[in-house]
Amino acid sequence: MSKISGVSVSELSEHRFMLYNKDAVRHLFEVSAGLDSLVLGEGQILSQVKQVVKTGQGVPGFDRKISGLFKHAITAGKRVRSETNISTGSVSVSSAAVELALLKIPESSYASARVLVVGADLQVCAAEADVVFTSTATETPLFLKDQVQKFPPVSSQFGGPRLFVDISVPRAVESCVSALETASVYNVDDLKEVVEANKEDRLRKAMEAQAIITEEVKQFEAWKDSLETVPTIKKLRAYAERIRASEVDKCLSKMGDSITKKQKAAVYDLSLGIVNKLLHGPMQHLRCDGTDNRDLSEILDNMHTLNRIFGLDTDVSLLEEKIRAKIEQSKK
Repeated sequence: MSKISGVSVSELSEHRFMLYNKDAVRHLFEVSAGLDSLVLGEGQILSQVKQVVKTGQGVPGFDRKISGLFKHAITAGKRVRSETNISTGSVSVSSAAVELALLKIPESSYASARVLVVGADLQVCAAEADVVFTSTATETPLFLKDQVQKFPPVSSQFGGPRLFVDISVPRAVESCVSALETASVYNVDDLKEVVEANKEDRLRKAMEAQAIITEEVKQFEAWKDSLETVPTIKKLRAYAERIRASEVDKCLSKMGDSITKKQKAAVYDLSLGIVNKLLHGPMQHLRCDGTDNRDLSEILDNMHTLNRIFGLDTDVSLLEEKIRAKIEQSKK
C-alpha cells in the first residue's frame, strides 16, 4: 500500500486495525452487506467487493481460500439485501444527501426549489439554483466565499438561504461559505443527522442482517475446514481408481478379442458406478459443508480411520493439528 500510494508505512499504520480468522471473515461479510457503511445497506460497496475478486484472479496470494472467502462475502451481501428490508429508504450517500436537503428545505418549497447537481458548467448554474449538491473529485474547492457572496438571492418562493449539500471528498465548498447569511452548508459529516433519524430502524435491520451473516460465516468456516481433508479424499479416490482399473483390465483380458466397444464401455461404466457408490459414504463423512450436524472432531476421527484401513499413508499429523486448533477456537 505504501509503495503504490506514496504514503509512509508509519502513517498508514495509524489508521489500520487487525482482525484474524473468524473475526476477519465476519467483518468482511458485514462490509459486503453494507452494515459498516455510513448509510446502512449502501449498495456500491458490494460492487467493490466483486471488483476485488475480479482483480485478484491470478494474483499471487489470492489462493483458493481467499477467493472462496470473497465469493462467499458477495453471497452474504446479496442474501442480506434480498432477505431483509435493509435496502429500503436511503441506501447511498447520495440518497441520504437528498433526505438531508428535504429536512432543511421548507416543505412549502419542495415543488418550486431550483436544484443543481454539480459536475460541470458551474458558476452560472449555481447562481440560479436554490439548492446545490456537489459530488466531485476536485482537489480544491469549487465554491469560494468571495464567489458565493456575489451570487444573486435565491428565488422568492424558496424561503431560506441558498443550501449547499457537499458530499465531495475532499470538500468542494469552502468551509467559510457557511459564515455567509445567504448560504447554509452541509457536508458528509452532517449526513449522520439522517442516519440518527432512523436509528431504531437501522438497529432492527442490522439485527436481521447479523442473523444471516452468522449463518454465512458458519458455512464458510465449514467449507474452509473441509479443505483440510482434501489430501485424504484424493488418496482414497486414487486408491479406489487403481483397483478399479486393474480389475477391469483383468476382466477384459479374460473376455478375449471378440468383445465389442459397446461391451467394453458397459464394463467400464459398471466398474465406475460400483466404485462411486462405494466411495459415496466415506466421502460424505470426510466433507463438512455446513448442512449437517457433523463436527470437526468426528471428521478428524473419520480421516484417521480411513487412512488406517486403506493404508493411504497420508501425513495426518499436520491436518490433525490444524483441525484441533479450530475445535478449540470454536469453543471460545
